[in-house]
Amino acid sequence: MSALPADPHLPAVHLRPPRNWINDPNGLVFHRGHYHVFFQYNPHGPQHSNVHWGHFRSPDLINWEPLPVALAPTPDGYDADGCFSGNAVSVDDRMVAFYSAHRNDRWWQPITTAESQDNGRTWSKRPHLLIPEPPAGTTMYRDPYVWRQDDRWRMLVGSALDDGRAAALLYESDDLENWAYLGPFHTGDAAAGTGPIGWECPQYATFGDRSALIVSDWTPRNGPSHTTVHTGRESDGRFVADSPPAPLDHGPDFYAPALLKAPGDDERWLLWAWAWEARDDAWAHGAGWAGVLTLPREVSLTAGGTVAQRPAREVLALRGARTLHRTGHVTQGEPVELGQVSPSFDLTAVLVPDATGTSGLRLVTSADGSEHLDILLDPAAGHLVVDRSHASLDRRARGGSYTLPHPAMKRSGSPVGLRVIVDRSIAEIYLADEQVLTLRFYPLGEGPWRLQARTTGTLGSEFAVESWDLAPADALREPTPAGRG
Repeated sequence: MSALPADPHLPAVHLRPPRNWINDPNGLVFHRGHYHVFFQYNPHGPQHSNVHWGHFRSPDLINWEPLPVALAPTPDGYDADGCFSGNAVSVDDRMVAFYSAHRNDRWWQPITTAESQDNGRTWSKRPHLLIPEPPAGTTMYRDPYVWRQDDRWRMLVGSALDDGRAAALLYESDDLENWAYLGPFHTGDAAAGTGPIGWECPQYATFGDRSALIVSDWTPRNGPSHTTVHTGRESDGRFVADSPPAPLDHGPDFYAPALLKAPGDDERWLLWAWAWEARDDAWAHGAGWAGVLTLPREVSLTAGGTVAQRPAREVLALRGARTLHRTGHVTQGEPVELGQVSPSFDLTAVLVPDATGTSGLRLVTSADGSEHLDILLDPAAGHLVVDRSHASLDRRARGGSYTLPHPAMKRSGSPVGLRVIVDRSIAEIYLADEQVLTLRFYPLGEGPWRLQARTTGTLGSEFAVESWDLAPADALREPTPAGRG
């Protein structure tokens, strides 16, 4: 999806323009043979301001074409300070984008729309706001998500209530123009200190009689926090969770995911999210870009009712030459050199953990081995560990160690399957085709990247590893200026 970048950290196959700021994916829609991905975009610099909607489209989720900027703030208009998050729907020959109209002189972001009748190349805004005022009793209001269900249109809006609960508010319409407010669709915990202050970017997916509500937790003090998923069923126009909320992604650099039901398949849902920077702002500003979208994922519900994620099947088409195919046994103190990998690769592994210690893979990115990213299994704790404490020689990069639970790992001798996609400064690590951990890291070491198998235990660990280079489909270009507003 992009030519090999001169910047060693600019991703080669993850979707983003070559410069400037991006954050939330918006308006995911399939329209007249193309997937459309919009995103929050500042065309003038690598900081969060002057928010537009950037726009790419693809016939296959692999080859992406930049289209003109879809939405731009209208000076002195109802969105003068930003066209913030929302989504889009396909209706006959037109696309309708729903978005949050931001002005610095009000705390809420009214809902409004823009329409395209030429496959997304130009957009016309409505003259007046669609929903100008939030319901009484709200203290936050933004990020519409619109979908078609049972012959009617439905909309969720992210919110916070004045009693301390986060909420996703529900509206319904017969014609996309006249919307009836039906109250909170689902709310968070009102107990002090136990729940988020507000929910951003609510998303809703149905799987037969079950469903999943995804929300991005936000607090006034710290802003974006993390993303949770609630699973359950709908009853009398309300979502009723039947299990505790769970992290959608276990990594530190994942937020504001957006959903799209794939065409022609009622049970296939696609998801993109924003992976923010994990480095000093001055470093990102000097590089001239910030933020990246994850690769598309397929989201499903397991038989046990939990949400599972895996890379979209189309991602396999990005694989180029196979560079590794190794099986073997590793013992304590004797790491096994598996071979070299490129800075963008797709890896599958089956590991039998060492019950007496931690075992797994190390991505070494410096000649002397001092810079490395560790992906380890800890069977005693029953989780996978991803440690980026030594993943960059630059102290301006964030460190930390992150875990992903996998209780089945505690069973002695049980193999564990991994899929690891690394693209220069982003890693998406899938465990057993169900759970995932996303993080950013910034290697600086010279010399080829290489993989090792390692263990700290006394029994040793078995491994089977295959890796492929990721081959960009084509070059990403800067989005062109906006069409008519």
